[in-house]
Amino acid sequence: MSVTIAVAGKGGTGKTTTSGLIISSLRKMKKTPILAIDADPNVNLNQVLGVEIEGTIGQAREEVLKNIDKLPAGVPKESYLELKIQESVSEGEGFDLLVMGRPEGQGCYCYTNSVLRKYTDILSENYGYVVIDSEAGMEHLSRRTTQNVDHLLLISDAAIRGIQTAGRIRDLALELELKIGKMWFVVTRVPSAGLNDILKSEIEKQKLDLLAAIPEDPLIHEFDLNQRTFFDLPEESPALKAAYAMTEQLKG
Repeated sequence: MSVTIAVAGKGGTGKTTTSGLIISSLRKMKKTPILAIDADPNVNLNQVLGVEIEGTIGQAREEVLKNIDKLPAGVPKESYLELKIQESVSEGEGFDLLVMGRPEGQGCYCYTNSVLRKYTDILSENYGYVVIDSEAGMEHLSRRTTQNVDHLLLISDAAIRGIQTAGRIRDLALELELKIGKMWFVVTRVPSAGLNDILKSEIEKQKLDLLAAIPEDPLIHEFDLNQRTFFDLPEESPALKAAYAMTEQLKG
């Protein structure tokens, strides 16, 4: 049975960085195979993983809509979409990547989300771990694309608004009664001096369960600028060390 880890939070707080660090840690621990899912329309998880995108769910949706009247008799729309989703999986070393992407035309993702949830459940049986980089904000919760997960990581940078957003996401997840095993809180870009008393007080006020404080790491910025994969991060990387410790708890 696979362990599913979803990463959520306010935009720009380090969701994709955290997802990439978790995947890198799992691979270094040889906890493979891993299914990485980039559910954020602002696609960039592939960059930190160093793989080319073969296709996206958004493109699959458009192809299904374009060819819906040309399908052979007896071929259900859902089966055709599942085939296109399968063709969109990009293969990496020890992991595969599935990208949500953006719809090119009009309409919503309602039907596509439903098939994605179903297909992810089926596909995840072939992986030890599933890591989902969720869409920024709370929309994905109301669409129920973030459920049936073992760990939901609420991400914030070292800022009051990010912490408050994490609290709201937690409250909405509880209100919607989503199937989530455990919700954790992770702070990114923490200064070398650590979290100050104001931030600690806000975390306590929001009743967030702090899992990890990932320190500010110049290497993360350098790798981002040079479009280098996180798999090349050296062992002395402060962010990677923190991710190791965090992932140890999640895999346990």
